[in-house]
Amino acid sequence: MKAIVKVQEGKGNIKLLNIKEKALNLGEAKVKVAFTGICGTDLHIFHDTFKSYPPVVLGHESSGIVESVAEDVKHIQVGDRVAILGSTEQTCGVCSYCRTGFYMFCKTRRGMGHGVDGGFTKYVTINSQVLYKLPDHISLEEGALAEPLACAVQAVEELTTIQASDTVLVTGPGPIGLLTLALLKLKGCRIIMTGTNADEKRTTIAQQLGVHHYINVEKQDLTSEVKRLTQNAGVDVTIDCSGSAHAIRSCFEQLKPLGKHIQVGIVGEAFSFDFDLITYKQLQVFGTLAHSFSTWEKVMNLYEQNEIQLKPIITSIQTLDNWENAFTSCENKEEAKVLLKYE
Repeated sequence: MKAIVKVQEGKGNIKLLNIKEKALNLGEAKVKVAFTGICGTDLHIFHDTFKSYPPVVLGHESSGIVESVAEDVKHIQVGDRVAILGSTEQTCGVCSYCRTGFYMFCKTRRGMGHGVDGGFTKYVTINSQVLYKLPDHISLEEGALAEPLACAVQAVEELTTIQASDTVLVTGPGPIGLLTLALLKLKGCRIIMTGTNADEKRTTIAQQLGVHHYINVEKQDLTSEVKRLTQNAGVDVTIDCSGSAHAIRSCFEQLKPLGKHIQVGIVGEAFSFDFDLITYKQLQVFGTLAHSFSTWEKVMNLYEQNEIQLKPIITSIQTLDNWENAFTSCENKEEAKVLLKYE
């Protein structure tokens, strides 16, 4: 079967190859992959700026249909439509982080798509415990957004309290930023989102999702606009989904005293900013890394409720054969979420 493989370390070194299917072991299920989303992590692996363990099949945002299960697996059945939690495929299972559900901090963790083989292929054989059944009303396309949605859920729902009356500034209209927007819209928040000239297509999606105010920071002065929109008060909460040092500085500048900042995007390098703003404004600052088991339970509840808008965020579906063009379109911000399918 075909697979998109990082064949060795270094920039690039990704090829579409034929690989063998893996044998089914006890506790495992074999899933026929329906869709796998291209994540910023996949682009970082392409550029060799995110640790991977080649040769490894890329892709970790997957949905699919259970093809077969090991004889000891009872909670998942052949034919079940599932989302895959790929981050825990290799963990120690006994450290304090594993035992409390915060698997991202396990020192031995290797996730799908970088540490073990991922979803850019036809079949994955995986621990059945990380398969989550999708409600009938959720499409497999939407199911492939479970992992990035979990990242947004942890940021918005689990770190601190965000009130329905809050004005929230979200920087970066990429897939995570748009999912964050969709969640905040459900909460009833007043949402300001920022982007650049490169985000034109994503601007339209933000408007579809119900953003209250969209600011192009290359055409408008952010500080002036925030002052106008908040009667000079500043915003209650800022959430950076861009990983841009400039955007992060802007977040702290736009916060009102006693405000909250949540950092989602990864910058990838050190940068400087006026740290005294945290003291002078008495701000609360939260970092968020991916998700936990409790986050995934919330994601499944959101799917069950069927209130959050996900379809507008999926802007392209392409085949594995076209992976290079798909990666390039993501790199150039021409799309929001791109899904790959086998054929």
